Amino acid sequence: MANDASTVFDLVILGGGSGGYAAALRGAQLGLDVALIEKDKVGGTCLHRGCIPTKALLHAGEIADQARESEQFGVKATFEGIDIAGVHKYKDGVISGLYKGLQGLVASRKVTYIEGEGRLSSPTSVDVNGRRVQGRHVLLATGSVPKSLPGLEIDGDRIISSDHALVLDRVPKSAIILGGGVIGVEFASAWKSFGSDVTVIEGLKHLVPVEDENSSKLLERAFRKRGIKFNLGTFFQKAEYTADGVKVTLADGKEFEAEVLLVAVGRGP
Repeated sequence: MANDASTVFDLVILGGGSGGYAAALRGAQLGLDVALIEKDKVGGTCLHRGCIPTKALLHAGEIADQARESEQFGVKATFEGIDIAGVHKYKDGVISGLYKGLQGLVASRKVTYIEGEGRLSSPTSVDVNGRRVQGRHVLLATGSVPKSLPGLEIDGDRIISSDHALVLDRVPKSAIILGGGVIGVEFASAWKSFGSDVTVIEGLKHLVPVEDENSSKLLERAFRKRGIKFNLGTFFQKAEYTADGVKVTLADGKEFEAEVLLVAVGRGP
């Protein structure tokens, strides 16, 4: 491993997601010499596979709902359906614009950006691309990935994660969403607006269970009004393929069937 001892940064950051790039910009603002290492794209999950693309889907869904309901506002409009390729084009355009802006911001702050998969090699160094990057301080900001449950394999076909859902080339006719946290309810809302028959399964007693209970109840009321089904208070037991979809069985024996199963049980490091 080549040891590039000629440059010792004040701060080396491993991971260029929302935690890493924010720290890099703040460090540069405070006068530090900063290196930012990222194996994919600066912006991380939030910009490319999380917060931003899901908000774009939700906005597209909102437009669809407004078209359906336009007559009650005295506006004559016709809703003909969802062009999922067009939705993805809109979503990707939003991401692209923000990505370019972020790249420019990082460059303007004179942060040294290193693209490659880094590995912590000591308390003061990270190895990347055959080079050892030295820092007086190292910050780990390596983000998260979708997680699953024991015995439940995410295959990217009928059993998918949020990463797969964001690039799905069709609107599923029906979907089971395992997990009623923020990721699960966002996809439930967007897919319902796109025309899917959606059921959310949450093992705890409310949707978005880590939020304030009043907020959970308001969301549940809104979902009932929109025809988004949900089952609360019973945990998942197993999932299996059917002839044309997936069947989910809960611990109490209750069964649900749909075209796809979105596993949205949270994220792991």
